[in-house]
Order: sequence, then structure tokens, then C-alpha cells
Amino acid sequence: MAEAPAVAATAGAAGVARPSVLSLAIKEKSALYAAYMPFLINGGIFVPTNKPYKLGDEIYLILTLMDDPNKYPIAGKVAWVTPAGAHNSKAQGIGVHLPADESGTRVRQRIEELLGAALGSSRVTHTL
Repeated sequence: MAEAPAVAATAGAAGVARPSVLSLAIKEKSALYAAYMPFLINGGIFVPTNKPYKLGDEIYLILTLMDDPNKYPIAGKVAWVTPAGAHNSKAQGIGVHLPADESGTRVRQRIEELLGAALGSSRVTHTL
């Protein structure tokens, strides 16, 4: 799961910080299951990273799902933070809340299509 270099958050002319850019390639169904966050209103995806983020930070994520040739651009916000040294040896990273627009809906539907019946599993994930 590669991570693109983060764009430095700098204030522009309007004084607004630019979102960090991350890249996540999920190659296996089990990894997708562990990363998907269906309990968020629009769904979300866990991104392993050791960079510090706060809840509400804007993130631009480029997501690749298994054998799907499409790359899914996601302009989301941090909704979950797992810090270094978290309980139960959970992976450090962030949960990115999918946007409530067409792109977020498309990604959520594709993830749920790929996971199918696994969505009802009680297996451990990166978040809950």
C-alpha cells in the first residue's frame, strides 16, 4: 500500500490550506474488507500512514481497487485517526470519509460490489 508524498499544506491567496494527497492501492479482497468503513454515513476507507492528521483535515485520495483498472479520486475528510502504538496493535493511519457527491457514491457502490457477502462478516478490521 504505497503512499504518495503529501502536498505541503500551505496557505494560498484565500488563506486556505491545501489538502494532503495520498495514494492507496488495495490488491486483495481481505485488505479491502479491513480498510472499508461502512459505519460512516457515506462510507469511508482506512489509509495506513504515519503522517499526523487531525479529525476534519481535508484529504485528496487516489484509490485503486484490486483488478479494477480505474483510479478513484476522493476528496474527503479525516473521520478517524489511529495513532502510533494504538491498542490491540491496530495499524497507524486515518479513516477518510467518502464525500456525499457522485464520486463518493460511485466509490462506495464499487467497494460494496467487490465485497459482496463479506460486508456482513464480523472479522476484525483496521478500525472496529
